[in-house]
This record gives sequence, C-alpha cells and structure tokens, in this order.
Amino acid sequence: MKIDQPLTLASASPRRRELLATLGLDFDVVVPEIGETPLPNEKPRIFAERLAEEKARAVSVDGIVIAADTIVVQNETIFGKPTDAAHARKMLQALSGSAHGVTTGVCIKDATRTEVFSVSTQVLFRILGNAEIEDYIATGEPMDKAGAYAIQGGAAHMVRAINGSYTNVVGLPLCELHEALISF
Repeated sequence: MKIDQPLTLASASPRRRELLATLGLDFDVVVPEIGETPLPNEKPRIFAERLAEEKARAVSVDGIVIAADTIVVQNETIFGKPTDAAHARKMLQALSGSAHGVTTGVCIKDATRTEVFSVSTQVLFRILGNAEIEDYIATGEPMDKAGAYAIQGGAAHMVRAINGSYTNVVGLPLCELHEALISF
C-alpha cells in the first residue's frame, strides 16, 4: 500500500509502532496528551472510540493521523492500565479462569475527514495461581498495559484461547486498519 501524504501515528505505545511498521508504511510518531477517564455511564466501545478520536485531534500535523486506544472489558467493567501492583493483582485475579473482551477504538483523520471504528476480540484466560500472578507483576510488564497483561509478552502462557484479531489484543487491529486506510 502506498499513501501519498504524510502519515503520523498518535501513540506512545511501542507495540503500535511495531505493528504499524509491519504494513510497510513510512510514518512519524507524535505522543498526544489527553486524559483517559471514562465519562459517567459511558459504554466501553464508545469510550475506546472517543479516546482514539481525542488522541487523533490532539495531534496537529499535516497528512493522515492514526490513533488508537485499547481497553479490556469484563462484564461492562473497563480495565485500563493499573495504577499500582495491587490494582494489577486485582485485574489479573478477575481475569483468571474467565473470558473478557479487548476493544480497540481506532481513528483515522486528515484535514477533511475522520473515520472512527472499533474492533473487539474475546480472550479466555486459564486459571492463574497467586504465585504466578505475583511473579508476573514483579516483572513490571503489567503496569502500562490495559487489563494488566501483554498477550505478546509474559502473559502469553495465560491465554487459553482468543476469538478474533490477535493484533487487536496487542493494540492495533491491522486487518481492519489496512482495509480502512485503503478506503480512506
């Protein structure tokens, strides 16, 4: 795919950078500064899409901007990034032995148009022991990840199954993004 205008990824996530690079596109990275708190009674999908759009709008550059926000959702409860080890422990204990959703809101915008969409993937965790949760938290990896885990990292062995896009769980649904860029 060839894009004939500058492309910017509005994200601090190294995982999103790596994923977008696999599409063979040249792009710059600008880290947007926005709050990431759900509005009262905001549905998870709407929250993820809103944050993606706010991130894209917070970046003032020429060309096309891509922004995304990934959340973990269990029973309509949004699991963002943990605030500390106790919060990470609570999230991982809640996810242990159960299914949850991972939703990524994506925004693609340029000077004249904006497209916002989201992709959801179901993830099933096996039952986790307290010691392995503590060992994983001790690595520090959970601290900057939605739901306190990285499927592409130290939590790979915790995931029994996924139904949907693997790259969505990592942080950027490549198939859907590629299709959207083609039509954009």
